[in-house]
Amino acid sequence: MEMLAVAMMAVFTAGYLVLAGADIGVGMLLPVLGRGQRERRVVIASFAPFFLAHEVWLVALAGITAGAFPGLEHRLLEGLFPLFAVLLVAWVVRDMGLWLRGRLEAAAWRGGCDVAVVAGSWGLALAWGSLLGTIVVAGGGSESGLNAGSVLGLPLAALFAVHGAGFARLRSAGAVLERARRVPGRFEVSAVALVAVALVAGWRLPWSQVASSGTGLAATAVMTAVLLPLLLAAQALVWRTFWGRVDSPSYL
Repeated sequence: MEMLAVAMMAVFTAGYLVLAGADIGVGMLLPVLGRGQRERRVVIASFAPFFLAHEVWLVALAGITAGAFPGLEHRLLEGLFPLFAVLLVAWVVRDMGLWLRGRLEAAAWRGGCDVAVVAGSWGLALAWGSLLGTIVVAGGGSESGLNAGSVLGLPLAALFAVHGAGFARLRSAGAVLERARRVPGRFEVSAVALVAVALVAGWRLPWSQVASSGTGLAATAVMTAVLLPLLLAAQALVWRTFWGRVDSPSYL
């Protein structure tokens, strides 16, 4: 059951990085891709129908960690609390900017929300990059590996931006598409790179030392494996419903 739980961790981590990583990357590049308020609304519309569904992968990942590997949760939070604090704040700021920007038509309001989206997206990319980098460098994550991991987090954050540009190429049109094409990289290649980073980080973690005892590990692994096809089906439905090139603003 431990191997099944680890496999589920790998699937949900990779799913979050590839799917939500595209949203984060587009948010990082918002000022580059959109030159005015209308264009920026179009840029946000490229991922607006998907970002909540993408965040479900992170929620499920947190549930697997708490149920199957509580020792890992304790170890990472204890050693890397500053990174998790930045990640949480950036997540709230980014989502707040997305949800509130459409509430008022004032240019100053929308501009402030755009700043929140960009700042939150960069914060998420740097926090995730530093977290993964620290795990790669220091295994289970510790303050001793935080500095080196943060350095490694810089190119990983850039990878999120490249991934977002690749997603924008698939979803945008017109001037936004032309600007997205100026950023090097392809969505498929950056997706493989993000999965590779997740696998390397997972290989460095001491799973046997942090696994749950008793029925917690088995119950979490089996329940997650059963629910995974339903999540994949729901994700595929969302993508099929809203997929296509975007050339007009959405509700955000």
